[in-house]
Amino acid sequence: MRSQGRVLIGIGLIALLLASCIGGTPDLVLGDTEVDLGEVVNGEVLTIEIPIQNTGNKELVIEAVTTSCGCTSAEVKPARIAPGGEGVLHIQYDSGAHGPEANGPVMRQIFIASNDPDQPEAELRILANVIPPES
Repeated sequence: MRSQGRVLIGIGLIALLLASCIGGTPDLVLGDTEVDLGEVVNGEVLTIEIPIQNTGNKELVIEAVTTSCGCTSAEVKPARIAPGGEGVLHIQYDSGAHGPEANGPVMRQIFIASNDPDQPEAELRILANVIPPES
């Protein structure tokens, strides 16, 4: 009778381990959710890299990366991040995309859609004060 109990306990432990390995969820964590670039001379093109971590226990899949403005482009590499792994959000911001007269404070957004059930769309904001070039 005792050996049957041990077998059942062993099977139960194996089932729990399998459930935690098969189940689980990804968890997207951005290194920053807001980046202030300060003063940027109109016409400058800036490149920014933000780390992305998967602190969950299932693979994180980046489904799409979009931006609020054509002056900003972004992509995440790699698009699949293993549990405990890290990727990078590569951003390029063109401060002169709206012409030489478009100066002043700006806020641009980057949206990262993923399979993270708690945060299906993460957001990063970029702030800048675009100033005219010196004559």
